[in-house]
Amino acid sequence: MPQPNPAQTSAALIRPAIPATVWMLGIVSLLMDVSSEMINALLPLYLAGGLGASALAIGFIEGLSVAVATATKFLSGVLSDISRRAKPLAVLGYGLGALSRLIFPWAVSLDQIVLAKAMDRVGKGIRGTPRDAIVAAVSPPEIRGASFGLRKSLDTVGGFVGPLVAVGAMILLAGDILSVFWIAAIPAALCMVVLVFFVKEPAGRHSMKRGSFRLVDAFRLNRAVWAVIGLASIIMLARFSEAFVLLKALEAGFTPAWVPLSLVIMHAAYGLTAFPAGRLSDRIGTSGLLLGSLGFLIAAHLTLAYAATVWVYVLGTVLWGLHMGLSQGLLGAMIAAATPEHLKGSAFGTFNLVTGVVVLVGNTLAGWLWHSAGSATPFLVGAGLSILAMIGIASGARRSKMP
Repeated sequence: MPQPNPAQTSAALIRPAIPATVWMLGIVSLLMDVSSEMINALLPLYLAGGLGASALAIGFIEGLSVAVATATKFLSGVLSDISRRAKPLAVLGYGLGALSRLIFPWAVSLDQIVLAKAMDRVGKGIRGTPRDAIVAAVSPPEIRGASFGLRKSLDTVGGFVGPLVAVGAMILLAGDILSVFWIAAIPAALCMVVLVFFVKEPAGRHSMKRGSFRLVDAFRLNRAVWAVIGLASIIMLARFSEAFVLLKALEAGFTPAWVPLSLVIMHAAYGLTAFPAGRLSDRIGTSGLLLGSLGFLIAAHLTLAYAATVWVYVLGTVLWGLHMGLSQGLLGAMIAAATPEHLKGSAFGTFNLVTGVVVLVGNTLAGWLWHSAGSATPFLVGAGLSILAMIGIASGARRSKMP
């Protein structure tokens, strides 16, 4: 009997390195997230304090921005499948986000904030699908979870650094929120430099696969893809905008200048978890990790609902970040694994469209509950929905034998 070649056996056990394109896209995401989180960390305070907006109005604005983004997410996925060129759409999406940074500092009314948010969310809607399709195209199947987890982790480094810069700027600028918004335009501009000059369109054996595309194919995704979309929708319904977590910080005893620190803590937990979770999912599957993430979300909701001190609130934000880290990168990897090569863009677009509608409903509901029944109510309802989500995921995993 022939003996196995030790060199071949060793090579088979060596996992491929994460492609440079994934690293560059992660840096792009990092820089844009620094810019985004500098604004997002302070925008609820500016809306509530500077413009006198209610929690209901804040929830509606957050939900409306998601609704605008979802319409473009699906379209960008279909277009990337038709053209097989994802980078131009990514440049357009990130470019719109960068341009929106020049509107926020000038905004003195709710309608101007809505305009800036809409431009930013349209950009996010356009860029997310082609970016994820590029990651899926260049990543070998055996490290796909790690690739999506790495990009998410770098993205969340931006989510960590952005609020930290916002805190420093608020202290140095004596609480001048609009000046901090101006500073946020700098990392957005650097993001465009990296994307334009250092991210390459997948080519050769990594190019996005061509097929006989028909528009109707985008509506004929297989059952496995729809199962993932359904699971993601349940999770998104149980989780609402971080804007409400930021508003809760004021009740817990934070001063406005230090409120962005809560996002630093949250994204530190998120970023440290996303990449290991992606690697672990490549080995053990996704169901257990998703159930674990919902356990952390339930704990976060219950903790934040009754957070009356800074330290209890900090614990709640850490738990929220652990939930995000365990769940976010997994969903993209699951979509990539379940979808034929020539429909990956459409699958990511449909995934973003459906979950975006769910987020719109969740944000609006959270704002209404906060406004009408008090700040603890959205978190208690979120905990209940998370429990239902856990039951649904466990039941679905048994029926479909999902890993």
